[in-house]
Amino acid sequence: MSFHIQEENARVRVTRWTLEPGESTGHHTHELDYVVVPVVSGVQIVTVPSGDEITRAITAGEAYFREAGATHSVRNGGTETLVFVETELFPTAG
Repeated sequence: MSFHIQEENARVRVTRWTLEPGESTGHHTHELDYVVVPVVSGVQIVTVPSGDEITRAITAGEAYFREAGATHSVRNGGTETLVFVETELFPTAG
């Protein structure tokens, strides 16, 4: 698993994630609302705190939004490298 922060400022943090087949992000909790845009199509296996696994096909270019507080790990369930860009949204004043 590798990641690279592409942009960070007072409003957003944009991170590019790369997961090889079978690799995982590890268990984590999102502190901020975020948007994910897959760079390639593939299969994510999301493990939630109960231990349940959700298998989800993702499509290159089709974004999805999640609210802060999401707790999970994400594993590449496919046979090809999985790449996605995550944009975390910092709260704004006012």
